[in-house]
Amino acid sequence: MSHDFDAVAEWLRGLQDRICGALEALDGEGKFQEDRWSRTAALGGGQSRVMTEGALFEQAGVGFSRVSGNRLPASATAQRPELAGKSFEAVGVSLVLHPRNPYVPTTHMNVRCFVAGRDTDAPVWWFGGGFDLTPYYGFDEDCVHWHQSARDACVEFGADVYPRYKKWCDDYFFLKHRNEPRGIGGCSGCNPAAAPSQS
Repeated sequence: MSHDFDAVAEWLRGLQDRICGALEALDGEGKFQEDRWSRTAALGGGQSRVMTEGALFEQAGVGFSRVSGNRLPASATAQRPELAGKSFEAVGVSLVLHPRNPYVPTTHMNVRCFVAGRDTDAPVWWFGGGFDLTPYYGFDEDCVHWHQSARDACVEFGADVYPRYKKWCDDYFFLKHRNEPRGIGGCSGCNPAAAPSQS
């Protein structure tokens, strides 16, 4: 598992590079500034990249992190008590984009890989994340196009993946106090074979 996790971390670090490069090319003027950080409570760190005052993007952030610790926090083992006391390592990329044009929606995405008990014979791991869209002004054709693209991206992994992961995201982003969804939803999930139980 050690080699595989390192490979995932390197792939995700490269994903941050590819996303930032594509956004700079799309914007044409804005450039990302990088801030490297480290943590002491959990070993590791990462790099946050932010573009401000670009031609297309008022602000765009793309972050990479890799952290580890000797003991999972209680919040992480509430539904999986058998993991209490195990070491952990997590790596991920997240982004949020705020275009200047209010007719262009804000978008958010994160992906992460998490392993508990990496140094044991039987580590428990999962890979998850999601992406969603929040228009300021909703247009039916944009929403339909976005969800068709999300479905197309999931299709090779099974016909049930998009509807199942879309429902998870819809449930997560439903604002109960306002009785309405946040934005037009999205798609979120994790590796079903190794994931913690969902409730």
